[in-house]
Amino acid sequence: MADYPTLFSPLRLGGLELANRVTMAPLFLGYGLPNGETSPLVLEHYRLMGASGAAMVMVENVAVSPEGKGSPFTMLLHEDRFLEGLAKVAAAVKEGGAWAGLQLNHGGRYAHAPQPLAPSPVATGERTPRAMTAEDIVRVTEEYAAAARRVRQAGFDLVELHGGTGYLLSQFLSPRTNHRQDQYGGTLGNRLRFPLEVISAARAAVGPDYPVGYRFLADEWLPGGWTLAEALQAAPRLAKAGLAYLSVMGGCYESFFLPERLSQEKRQGYMADLAAAVKSVVDIPVIAAGRIQEPAYAESLLARGQADLIGLARVLLADPQWPLKARQGREAEIVACEPTCSLCFKRIQQGQPVLCSQWSKQKRAWAENLASGR
Repeated sequence: MADYPTLFSPLRLGGLELANRVTMAPLFLGYGLPNGETSPLVLEHYRLMGASGAAMVMVENVAVSPEGKGSPFTMLLHEDRFLEGLAKVAAAVKEGGAWAGLQLNHGGRYAHAPQPLAPSPVATGERTPRAMTAEDIVRVTEEYAAAARRVRQAGFDLVELHGGTGYLLSQFLSPRTNHRQDQYGGTLGNRLRFPLEVISAARAAVGPDYPVGYRFLADEWLPGGWTLAEALQAAPRLAKAGLAYLSVMGGCYESFFLPERLSQEKRQGYMADLAAAVKSVVDIPVIAAGRIQEPAYAESLLARGQADLIGLARVLLADPQWPLKARQGREAEIVACEPTCSLCFKRIQQGQPVLCSQWSKQKRAWAENLASGR
């Protein structure tokens, strides 16, 4: 056994006892069907993730409504008819021994919709979203709550609200995308109002004993945008709203592909400093992510108190046995996510299901064959 005493120590998360500190961070794969349902590829992928040795697997974002889909292949949970498929996904994860979570999202100005909704009409490329009315805000809040209730009904152990990647919840926080003059805009307290209302509604829908986590954007990395300074003021207020944890990340679609960010994301732990900063101001568990390739590096982040949990996304995609190999002292056998490769992102941009360049030809063929039936 490898000597990673913190990485493989237990942690209490809400009402859940995690066997170790390794989690699967949500990673959109484009494996869903165009009608918003799951697919055989979704099921098989998460069955593999559940058996990875990670203590918790967070299934990629599902949209709370059709107008909130970020892609034609984003799964949906706005009606009960989606429960059966997602219940199979939850069961597949838990078969492998991991706790199963599901992330809820609304794409806002990034949504794959004829006219997206957003806090303010700030253009994304050639599209300008419609500013949400007071009625829209109430309706979308209720959609989050209804979807959260269905997450629990489907058999998942926890739910995560997607407040990262520049999606709707974070669009309300950012002064770059929120120009409102009402109670939801202007001051930080006003910009926090909608995320806090969504958290409150979700918690009421699932009950006090059910963990609600939050994917937290700590810095947009854009001029005039949401910065770490404001994030450190917001994080304690979000935590006090009854969250089980904050899963910290940086960047949005307008910043991900800037030359300096493309260079930065090749570095191991490139978002770990954001998690450490957030952890210093909250008293709930914090998940660090961002190309954490080496078990020894993951252990050092935890041992230094910079995070409570490690979130693996592309790293776990490249090698679904990363946690098992680390625990068994087989680090040399870990298949690393290649920093110079962007095959997964390129395929998403092309509307194709994610593949990994580190997979064998046989596995890539297997995935493409399962995806061909979409």
